[in-house]
Amino acid sequence: MEINNISNFSVFLGANGSGKSTLFDVFGFLSDALRGNVRTALSKRGGYREVYSRNGKGPIVIEIKFRNDSDGEVKSPLVTYFLEIGENKGLPIVLSEVLKYRRGQHGKPYLFLDFHNGEGTAITNEEDYNANGEFKDSRESQKLDSPDILAIKGLGQFQRFRAISSFRRLLDDWFVSNFQIQEARAVEDVALSEHLSETGNNLAQVTRYIRENHPEVLKLIIDKFKKRVPGVEDVEAEETLDGRIVLKFKDGSFKDPFVARYVSDGTIKMFAYLVLLNDPLKHPLLCVEEPENYLHPELLLELAEEFREYSRQGGQVFISTHSPDFVNALHPEELFWLSKSDGKTLIKKASDNEDIIALYNEGDRLGWLWREGYMTGSSPRR
Repeated sequence: MEINNISNFSVFLGANGSGKSTLFDVFGFLSDALRGNVRTALSKRGGYREVYSRNGKGPIVIEIKFRNDSDGEVKSPLVTYFLEIGENKGLPIVLSEVLKYRRGQHGKPYLFLDFHNGEGTAITNEEDYNANGEFKDSRESQKLDSPDILAIKGLGQFQRFRAISSFRRLLDDWFVSNFQIQEARAVEDVALSEHLSETGNNLAQVTRYIRENHPEVLKLIIDKFKKRVPGVEDVEAEETLDGRIVLKFKDGSFKDPFVARYVSDGTIKMFAYLVLLNDPLKHPLLCVEEPENYLHPELLLELAEEFREYSRQGGQVFISTHSPDFVNALHPEELFWLSKSDGKTLIKKASDNEDIIALYNEGDRLGWLWREGYMTGSSPRR
């Protein structure tokens, strides 16, 4: 499977079992391998054979190409990370791990990291690299403790080179939102939580932290929330006498606020998304599966714009959805769809389809076109 020209805000469609969750888990796998090793990351997913492509040939291969444009440069170096995983006597090993940068548009790429079977070389003066000038590298041979460890795990010494720092941060700080309504309603012990958890079980704690440390951010969140949920005036995280914290929603029509367990699922979820998307510290990669659940269709247009704004501020956003209403809020360059062919996942981009572009330019929305069969592999019903 290959995806090209990924937008900052990218939404993926596909039938159940087409591979959307697996696509997101590529980054989860790399993150787990970075924190531990390849063996533990594979074990978490059922072992090598459960991750390996059915009827496949050769090793497991992952290749990511990216540019670090966060500092506003017109052309930053193209970075390629290549990982090849195989087995040796039934144990997973890293057959090859390469991190390279292209010199300008046509120059030969430098191998800043080149490891095979737990041994290799790494450049120790990466901060001297200049994509448009000469570079005399200083290399150091190294051997890892085990061939199932990623070499980039030891690249802390190279933090001054921003492309490597960006890639490591992407793997370290990627975030999959697996928001659970009942978890967010829970009354938790008083504790310090700066950022929303994957399930949202610390929503009250994060709300209190933002109110005390970033009041201007909470005001922004509340202002947006009031526009999306009419009648709500404020949201408070209140400490109880037994040392716990509860989230309360103030409705202007009533004197006393409602605790979280008595408000609607959609109200809780919309507030949680606003907290997540307005966090002062952005995740380099944010993945959200089916954000439309529990939300009124009219809110999805505004929610899509919130995700889009998040991506403009520096966070890559991946969304999976089954909602035509959410898809109606998208531009063609933001939409991909997955399909299965002979057991393999194929990914196509809406902006690469001339028929879809022509209809979109005539006023059709992408959600309508999806419903009409333009992105399912079947013949359109028009």
